Amino acid sequence: MDGPDQIGPDHTPKRTISDKVRYAVRTFTTREGLLGDYDYGYLFIPRLPFTKRARKSAPFFGLDDRVPVVLALILGLQHALAMLAGVISPPILLGGSGGANFGDDLYQYLVSTSLIVSGLLSVVQMFRFHIKGTKYYIGTGLLSVVGTSFSTITVAQGAFSQMLRRPPWHLMSLLPPRNRHVLHEQQDPRPRLPPLVTGPTVLLIGASLIKSAMQDWAGGASCGADPSARAMCPSANAPHPLPWGSPEFIGLGFLVFVTIIVCERWGPPILKSCSVIVGLLVGSIVAAACNYFDSSGIAAAPVASFAWVHTFPLSVYPPLILPLLALYIVIMMESIGDITATCDVSRLQVEGDTFDSRIQGGVLGNGITCLLAGLMTISPMSVFAQNNGVIALTKCANRTAGYCCCFFLVIMGIFSKFAAALVAIPSSVLGGMTAFLFSSVAVSGLRIIGSVPPTRRNRFILTASFSIGMGVTLLPEWFSYFFTYKGDNHALEGLINAVDLVMENGFAISAILGIFLNLFIPDEPDDVPAIFESTNSDDAPVQTDIPEQSSTTTKIA
Repeated sequence: MDGPDQIGPDHTPKRTISDKVRYAVRTFTTREGLLGDYDYGYLFIPRLPFTKRARKSAPFFGLDDRVPVVLALILGLQHALAMLAGVISPPILLGGSGGANFGDDLYQYLVSTSLIVSGLLSVVQMFRFHIKGTKYYIGTGLLSVVGTSFSTITVAQGAFSQMLRRPPWHLMSLLPPRNRHVLHEQQDPRPRLPPLVTGPTVLLIGASLIKSAMQDWAGGASCGADPSARAMCPSANAPHPLPWGSPEFIGLGFLVFVTIIVCERWGPPILKSCSVIVGLLVGSIVAAACNYFDSSGIAAAPVASFAWVHTFPLSVYPPLILPLLALYIVIMMESIGDITATCDVSRLQVEGDTFDSRIQGGVLGNGITCLLAGLMTISPMSVFAQNNGVIALTKCANRTAGYCCCFFLVIMGIFSKFAAALVAIPSSVLGGMTAFLFSSVAVSGLRIIGSVPPTRRNRFILTASFSIGMGVTLLPEWFSYFFTYKGDNHALEGLINAVDLVMENGFAISAILGIFLNLFIPDEPDDVPAIFESTNSDDAPVQTDIPEQSSTTTKIA
């Protein structure tokens, strides 16, 4: 039996230095260590049309199981490719013509740095640091990867040039587990942030982003701002300019979308998990063959890049404080749901002290990674959900594969020619990809709403919060004329600007209104989950009981 000195903080046996040396030698000098007995055909053989293929089940690799070197590299690359679209989309949207409209050098730098920072900060979550002398951890200790949450885009698009780069720490991670559980479980009769609140919020984040994706699909968000003008996209000096909404642009985006569907239907597991990138690649090849690419930026890009090659002055823009506070509450909730899902697909317990410490470490790790990402000149980053699908598909929850994923992300970011090629992708091709990604965000919100028992009270709160939030999403300028201050009081002007930014984001209004109504509307003891149908002339309701569902949340990309 292991003594106290041989047991790690996670109750796992410690290995001595000699044990680690022997393990490393066996790993890199034997066929078992390099290749193992894994069926690699499972990852690469597609399901061809009109053929029968026996269903195979791959072995499951747990958190700290031994994984052959080659397999760890392949699965790490698969995780990196599954992450790629989600990591590069926010800097492309925020730095391009539809956002800050940076020059090519800054634009490419943001994409490179996003990949590098994602890889480096993912290690923080996976490694799981124990804070000596306390019961707290930093990181989940799971195969958790981090990237820029899509919900950040909705706020940044309103004030991208003054984006706040000092996000608040996630102090909720220091709460006792019984209080933290209120955020994602319905142990409290009326939790402050249940799926009843987060579901419409996530749905509206996706809905607001789909608009920019469809504008890109038709040629570009900037030249499509006024469709009646029919401006040439992406510009009159482009290699192949066309009016916004031209059939050629629509066709390129449609090709990307169809390729994603084909990969899901007939592709092998390694393509299913990165089908979005495969669609982007196919669309880019066709666009390049048809002379839609502008290669000047690729030729001018440096060979290598890293964080801090370009720097920005640190400052605090007061009008962004309130919107980002609301945003970070949402991101924290999403992270709790994502960590829970990662534990589930990794075949680990989703209750108990260890699980509670993983939640605590993940939320605290999010606060640290968000702060570090801002200091590394990129948008704040938190845990992503894409890797959960890869874990479920490949049955590999191993941290070694996760570290390989981090390695590939950093390598992709360092070689800035790669980032320059991503930046040069035509907007219509990018729009076909992001339309799928952002729709998946909205579907995550629908799934969360579906976990809410359909009582009368819950339906009323959902209706009230969603109505205003969706209205603002469709008409974001509806509140802009409510306050019309003109004067020399800069503090008051900053406060009004902050309120305006909040009111321009439907997801923030939905979250605030949902929290208030969840506290204000009382529970009714006889209000049970039911589906009501009118069956006779006097409209008497008929109640059909349905089982309650779980109330976990899902992190968005």
